[in-house]
Amino acid sequence: MKEELHIFGIRAVLEALEAGKTPEKILVRKDLTGNLFRQLQEAAKKHNMSLTVVPPERFRRFESRNHQGVVAVLSPITYREHTALIDETLARDKAPLFLLLDGVSDVRNLGAIIRTAECAGVSGLFLPASGSAPVSADTIKTSAGAAFNLPIARSPHLKDVVYYLQASGVRLVAATEKAESTLYEADLTGPLALIMGSEDRGIHPSLLKLCDIQAQLPMQGSIESLNVSVACGVFLFEAQRQRA
Repeated sequence: MKEELHIFGIRAVLEALEAGKTPEKILVRKDLTGNLFRQLQEAAKKHNMSLTVVPPERFRRFESRNHQGVVAVLSPITYREHTALIDETLARDKAPLFLLLDGVSDVRNLGAIIRTAECAGVSGLFLPASGSAPVSADTIKTSAGAAFNLPIARSPHLKDVVYYLQASGVRLVAATEKAESTLYEADLTGPLALIMGSEDRGIHPSLLKLCDIQAQLPMQGSIESLNVSVACGVFLFEAQRQRA
């Protein structure tokens, strides 16, 4: 990881949080205690961040830095605020296509999805603040740089994004094997947001029940499902075909 993507020390991380920075993760040495550490815990909770407790060995690579047992890892991109991204997009495009990822945890899957989404003309990507792969250097590489071109927002709760999209007149379509109809039967025109689930659990039931449409891919072989990045590409380009 590149040095410029790290913040070292408790006070420096506290200042970064108060300045509105949103680290991908905050590494904390497991034996850390004290008043300043408690301040960090409170600040992280206030900003909907979780602390990743790691053994002291993880800090060996930072021996030359005064890290105090705390290192924040920053994203190489700047995340957008979800309401602003939605409002700005709808102001210039009456039928945008958005994408929400519910817990895609593999950085290479995320990078591949970002690359496909940018090529498919997606207007914005929404990620949860926790439980998702980070937009890291590996993600950027796998996306072939598309992560710098596709607007990406991160929200503490994807439900908030769903509610705001629906209030803005955007329909939600869930890609799920639980659906009774296929994506080729679904109307994917107009203002639309596609939700893809995690590699192992799919879309969380509480999100699934909020969606306007549920659609599945028709599978013919003996394998029950596709890789999430491949499935996402099929859905996105079917939506583009219908819009053409």
